[in-house]
Amino acid sequence: MDVDLLVHEAWPAYEVRAYEGWLLRHAGGVTKRANSVLPLGRPSDLGRAILAAEDFYRERGLRCVFSVGPGAVRGLDEELERRGYEVVDPTVVMSGTPTGEPAPEVRIEERPWPGWLETWWAVDGRYADGLAAAERICTGVPAWYAAYEEDGRALAVGRAVPQGETLGIFCMATLPVARRRGLARTVLRALVACAGGGPAYLVVTERNAGARALYRGEGFTATARYHYRAAPL
Repeated sequence: MDVDLLVHEAWPAYEVRAYEGWLLRHAGGVTKRANSVLPLGRPSDLGRAILAAEDFYRERGLRCVFSVGPGAVRGLDEELERRGYEVVDPTVVMSGTPTGEPAPEVRIEERPWPGWLETWWAVDGRYADGLAAAERICTGVPAWYAAYEEDGRALAVGRAVPQGETLGIFCMATLPVARRRGLARTVLRALVACAGGGPAYLVVTERNAGARALYRGEGFTATARYHYRAAPL
């Protein structure tokens, strides 16, 4: 499983510039995943490639960020560290073939509706007025959007992206008032069932021990890791 490309395709930036095998991604500054360099190829001159990336993000008023995963060019992480780039958001990729009976009360649509977006953004929105950009990223590829609702309010949500034989799970979020009720598990199972089962993967920050425990209980295991390197301020 090519983790770097799967995640890139499931969370697509709406501006991508190629530079000698690297993908310079921009999406309004919303999420590092869609606003970072995906350094898969080996440029002819590593230093010059880093400068080109820095220029790209400087022109857009953003800090230069690299996504350093399993496919990153060898030696890049050490070079970025030497240049003062800091490690940000170490992330665990978890994969498996989850099972479990889906809950019929979960609502699933092919596009996010206002209530889904409101709940997701209430939990994961860290970008002030960036919701429009976030919605544009989400809807850049076909996906399913699931929510457990009560009285018309989405309490827990998730998004699943079919990618060939693999399912990518993203945007898992539960409102604080609804936690410890098993709703995230309910949403996850509904998304997997919607895809007909089979292999799936998801990404979760290393510090989120509670979510990682939940996913382990659903049959996921850690299979890869990546982190970001952000330019010095």
